[in-house]
Amino acid sequence: MNMLGNTLELIAFEKAGIIKPDIPVVIGEYLPETKPVFINKAISENAPIFFAQEKKYVAEFTNEHHQLKVSVAEHGNDSRENYVLDLSGIYQTKNLVTVLEALHQLRLQGWHIDEAIIKKALNQVKKLTGFYGRWQLIHQHPNIVLDVAHNEDGIQQLVQQLVLTTYNHLHIVIGMVIDKEITKVLQLLPKNATYYFTKAPIARALNEVELHATATTHHLQGHHYTDVNTALQAAINTAKKDDLILVCGSVFIVADVNINALKF
Repeated sequence: MNMLGNTLELIAFEKAGIIKPDIPVVIGEYLPETKPVFINKAISENAPIFFAQEKKYVAEFTNEHHQLKVSVAEHGNDSRENYVLDLSGIYQTKNLVTVLEALHQLRLQGWHIDEAIIKKALNQVKKLTGFYGRWQLIHQHPNIVLDVAHNEDGIQQLVQQLVLTTYNHLHIVIGMVIDKEITKVLQLLPKNATYYFTKAPIARALNEVELHATATTHHLQGHHYTDVNTALQAAINTAKKDDLILVCGSVFIVADVNINALKF
């Protein structure tokens, strides 16, 4: 937030910097505070602007066997298209709408993109792109999931995902950076989980002792560890086969996980 700004309008203004002269821009989610910012920037750059969520919406979805099965419809049109994604985070349903609108705009510009190819690609995103760290299952029994959620919105989505997930007990390995919404994030996290507070090896990392102390004021219980792999190993040593271990709080925390160094 220190880099992007401390209001929605300021953050949107920084994000809108990607809008270029005369180049069509597709916006995914927006809020009443952010939409005018995007529109004004697009007007100043003479860039046609399209809001994906005003064009398409997710009619329904299911999450099965670490895949998302999504039905997408257009506003004002009863027809639907079905997609199967190899990504299991439910927030990917929102990203899918943005992707499909971007592809639609490319087609209008003359790009020939076959619908069958789109569906095939969406079914193997991880293989084609190396996509990493968004509700990514890296081990089973116990299930270990990595997710780079690190702000209020991301954690809200993560908590919704947890509601849809079956497990016996939840273990959360978490580390954060000092310029993020620490209090807002901590107050959203489930209080019935066991926590393993840690930090990433970067200057901006919030000290694990300080994170632990702050989390305690929000009734989150656990212990602190000097690095993510030590924390994760402690969770593995404690967890039962039908438990869930979630690693989250920072891109840097997820990036530092070394599955090959862990013992099961």
